[in-house]
Amino acid sequence: MGEAARLFAVGLGQDYPKALVDGLAARLPESDPTAWARCTIYVNSGRMLRRIRDEFDAGPPRLLPKLRLLSELSDAADFPEIPQALKPLELKLDLAELLMSLIETNPELAPRSAVFDLAESLAALLDEMHGEGVGPETLAALDVGGFAQHWEQGRAIVEAAFTYFGDRSDRLAGSEARRRLIVKALSERWEHTPPKGTIVIAGSTGSRGATRILMEAVAQLPNGHVVLPGFDFDQPPSVWKALERGIPAEDHPQYRFKALLDGLELAPDEINPWADTPPAVPERNRLLSLALRPAPVTDQWRHEGRRLTGLTAATAEMTLVEAPNQRAEAGAIALRLRKAVEDGRKAALISPDRMLTRRVTAALQRWDIEPDDSAGEPLHQAAPGRFLRHVAQLLEVAPELPQLLVLLKHPITASSREVRGPHLRWTRELELYLRARGTTHPGAAELRGFAEDQKVKDGREDWAEWLAGLLASVRRGKAASLSDHVVNHLDLAERLATGFGGEDTGKLWKKDSGETAASAMQALHDAGDRGGAMTARDYATLLHGHLSGFNVLDPVRPHPNVMIWGTLEARVGGADLVILAGLTDGTWPDLPQPDTWLNRPMRREAGLLSPERRIGLSAHDFQQAIAAREVLLTRPERDEEAETVPSRWLNRLTNLLGGLGPEGEKALSEMRARGQRWLQGAFALEQPETTLPRAPRPSPCPPVAVRPRQLAVTRITQLIRDPYAVYARHILRLRKLNPLAPEPDARLRGIALHEIMEKFVLARQSWQGDRDAARQCLSGFAREELARATPVLSMQALWHARLMAVADRIIDGEFARLEEGEPALTEEWGRLELSDLDFTLIARPDRIDRLHGGGYAVYDYKSGQPPSKDMVLHFEKQLPLEAAMLEQNGFTALPKAPVEKLGYIAIGASGQDRLLDVDTKDGRLADVTLDGLRELITRFRDRAHGYSSIRAAQLTNFAGDYDHLARYGEWDLTSEVERIMVGPEDAS
Repeated sequence: MGEAARLFAVGLGQDYPKALVDGLAARLPESDPTAWARCTIYVNSGRMLRRIRDEFDAGPPRLLPKLRLLSELSDAADFPEIPQALKPLELKLDLAELLMSLIETNPELAPRSAVFDLAESLAALLDEMHGEGVGPETLAALDVGGFAQHWEQGRAIVEAAFTYFGDRSDRLAGSEARRRLIVKALSERWEHTPPKGTIVIAGSTGSRGATRILMEAVAQLPNGHVVLPGFDFDQPPSVWKALERGIPAEDHPQYRFKALLDGLELAPDEINPWADTPPAVPERNRLLSLALRPAPVTDQWRHEGRRLTGLTAATAEMTLVEAPNQRAEAGAIALRLRKAVEDGRKAALISPDRMLTRRVTAALQRWDIEPDDSAGEPLHQAAPGRFLRHVAQLLEVAPELPQLLVLLKHPITASSREVRGPHLRWTRELELYLRARGTTHPGAAELRGFAEDQKVKDGREDWAEWLAGLLASVRRGKAASLSDHVVNHLDLAERLATGFGGEDTGKLWKKDSGETAASAMQALHDAGDRGGAMTARDYATLLHGHLSGFNVLDPVRPHPNVMIWGTLEARVGGADLVILAGLTDGTWPDLPQPDTWLNRPMRREAGLLSPERRIGLSAHDFQQAIAAREVLLTRPERDEEAETVPSRWLNRLTNLLGGLGPEGEKALSEMRARGQRWLQGAFALEQPETTLPRAPRPSPCPPVAVRPRQLAVTRITQLIRDPYAVYARHILRLRKLNPLAPEPDARLRGIALHEIMEKFVLARQSWQGDRDAARQCLSGFAREELARATPVLSMQALWHARLMAVADRIIDGEFARLEEGEPALTEEWGRLELSDLDFTLIARPDRIDRLHGGGYAVYDYKSGQPPSKDMVLHFEKQLPLEAAMLEQNGFTALPKAPVEKLGYIAIGASGQDRLLDVDTKDGRLADVTLDGLRELITRFRDRAHGYSSIRAAQLTNFAGDYDHLARYGEWDLTSEVERIMVGPEDAS
């Protein structure tokens, strides 16, 4: 067999497409120009096909051979007797339906939400089994007695699925199954009737079973040629012999060639070069060949390394960038790509890290460089894909406010002509309206309330009615077929895209991304009722995975000299500069993914691809890419979480160079020095062109006329501690927006506890004197108010438990307070006019009790730790000022009388009730505090007296709502304040 095999190779560092065309030209007869037309070339990838086509287009003029993709063999119509293969989506849905029935009978098997991921992984396994020629009988023969029970269960499911599709005669389970049958039929046909024209297999390593069978068949044809990419002609026979040792050697880049040679009964030295094209840097090929030796023979570094020559030439055009982080790595790559554009050279960035390539793309926008990204953008991240996913969420549950606003503000929503502007304006006003009211689940009532609340009548009433009707029309709760879900989904999506008053579906199906989205949704619709009955959540999960399988190429014309490739495209070549980026272990190579169905020993025994073999394929891509003339190697020393580990191949290269004596150490040092220069350039770009001075600690002095004439007692503490906050709120009239989704934090809990105590005290007639009744009443009000405060059930339960843990103390305190008096006022406003200062003080006390002796007790509920007496004397003025207002007849609903008690009622688990001294050494606390307020307001009536930022912080971690406006951080609490005169001088 070996004598008949026609197996050739293109070496490392050679331009494969160019070498392929040159070698073919040397073999086809010049006297017969039609020989080119009778030639068929099967290539491994679309980019390889385009590069080969470009070589033909470059001339000289000749007839064009037939160019075919190996992946298109499964679509061939030459063998009508072979059934068609199920489409990937159809196979996934059929498997999902089978798995769903298993999960329903055995819920412990997997969560329902994982069914489509499981179906996809099972489909990939079936595809691999067909490609490698592994049948159910092989699985049945596996010995799983020494493994956990779930591996036996997984094997049984795979065996059942394989048998189920094998028993069907109408459709095959996946493209690989049909490709293998076609390849076998084609091989048998060629044995009896060899093709008249030339057959070439180009660019493939034979890593998949069906492709390997085809390559073996073509290699034995009299006019067949198999041209391997990236063959290491420098690898000695002893290393090829070491690759026979199985699993330990499968991660070697040349291992797949060894397996192919063994199948053809060929020795490595029987592989002839396809063309005379010299490698770019032969010295580097020898260096890398030695560095990537299989692990059991790395001791050869010691004696073979001494004979290695030309290290300076091997590394002269190699640069190593060891960036401190991923941002710096992307910046250095972008800067190098920009330099390549300036020099008019072609540059290719190769990396499996899509996050890194997106960062580089973003960095290149600084210079208006749009790279040619072969992968494009996944559809589920493109605008139409995101929009369709957001709409699908509406089919699950009624939207919360953040979800509704994300959908309403999406660029595709209401993108029909002339409706986008009003839609965005009303959406913004709706957001402010709902935020101000703390609405978390807006419905039709809230939307109509928004329209009625607005004084301006400009069509928003009809818009709100349209939105309310659209949300109310969504049908939820029932499982339905896939086709029904698609119809409902598209109807809702198109109505939203049209918007209120629109005439078409806007941007939904426009441009490349919209057309791709339309094709993806059509594929879902064509799947019919496959997959069985689905819930809305099942459909949303399926949709996300389905859309992620489509890619959208950038409609902007990319730069012809800047390319982003995947690792498989490394063998295509054709770039003057190759950048290998993201060289960390776990990224390149990727960590082996766990197999849900078969563990590593089971896969090895069955003859399926091992994780080491996948690493070997990735290593081959790396070896081909690094053999280019000029190479930039990059890696980040840290990622978002921790320090990274260098890629094993980069680690081998640097360790080998570092151990090759002074010449190797110098070469490695120069590689790093060149990389450091690119890093320094990237850092320099990040620095601002001018350094701005630090902002001072502000103390704005506005005109007296615009200073507040009314404040609540709670703002007096703020006026003492952080006057700047009062300035921003009451003079600049800046308000902090309520959160879109209120978090169950301490503030929300405190508001809820206040409401609970107010209702509890008002209902005192039902529990007064009865401890059990009081506990039951407190618990009931707590459950009611906490449910209203937050929809998070766990927080409701936690807060309720914490309250009831101190319920006895609260009830005992209430019994004691009710013996002294009766609540006379709760949560009602009062006001005190200080006419001589043209100032009004307002307050809304938590509780005022009328004591049996005729005086009053003023209380304040505290969900945290009540302030100390010293804090009250210096900062916390709320209670004393409320007492002063009460004694000055500030609460008209209550007759004037002295305040005999002041205190805090602790309603949280962390505090205790605390009474304050009504009398101090300087006089009555209420009078002293009111006098202090007069002095404070008088000072702020001085035009030169400013509202200083964080004047009296209690702790260094003090945080206010307006710190960012005051530029806190550019100054600290030890900085001197700077008075800033604002506003017109004559305004006072």
